[in-house]
Amino acid sequence: MKDQHKPRPFPDAQEDMRYWDETPDTDQTRHPAYRLAYADADFMLRDELRPVRLQLELLKPDLLMSERGINSTIVMFGGARIPRPEDADQARTPTLAGLAHFYDVAREFARVMTLRSVQSYGREDVIVTGGGPGVMEAGNLGAKEAGGVSIGLNIVLPHEQAPNSYVTPDLCFNFHYFAIRKMHFLMRAKAITVFPGGFGTLDELFETLTLIQTERMHKMPFILFGRAFWTRIINWDALAEAGTISPEDLKLFHFAETAEEAVAIIDGFEAE
Repeated sequence: MKDQHKPRPFPDAQEDMRYWDETPDTDQTRHPAYRLAYADADFMLRDELRPVRLQLELLKPDLLMSERGINSTIVMFGGARIPRPEDADQARTPTLAGLAHFYDVAREFARVMTLRSVQSYGREDVIVTGGGPGVMEAGNLGAKEAGGVSIGLNIVLPHEQAPNSYVTPDLCFNFHYFAIRKMHFLMRAKAITVFPGGFGTLDELFETLTLIQTERMHKMPFILFGRAFWTRIINWDALAEAGTISPEDLKLFHFAETAEEAVAIIDGFEAE
């Protein structure tokens, strides 16, 4: 077997960066053209480098999660504006206040699933959220209370989105591209859960359902928390009656109200 620790014949990128500190200070070396390409932020941020940045944004979290040994995840989508129950009286609308109990449901679901994850030393059933407030915070909090790790996939936004304090620090990632972030949500997914939310949650819900419907992604437990919420904002039966989806597509997802119901759906799916 080849010795993985055998010195390589060429200097690596870090060595070249160290040599840079010893570079003579001249008109030529001070010019941006002389900078190493990978160490030149202005160059890396050019529009022409977008394909490279897309690749790097896909690669970095994947490498770090692989090094952590993470094989499977439990995805938790849901609204950033869902308040903690104790803050329900400060919610923007009465409807949001009425949804506050889902914070505790998400927290308990994440706690229960993470207790299972701990048994695999954090390799299986790892909770992954968008890393922000609301339902996302509840998921990361529940995982931390269970003594396990959890992933946060943040996105650069002008408001609302900043890492909550419960994400495992070395599994807290930041994204520029929504598309790459979505890929990381699903690349290791073992089950999908969706709590009440807004445009972002709806986007994640329908894109994931479309991937499963079109068989671009394997079927897995797909759970919508809060039947009353989801049947009020989406007329699922009307889609089937119109023929824009198949009646069979309505079987791709399940409704749940509690953490216990969701866990039972996941266990039942695995038992089939």
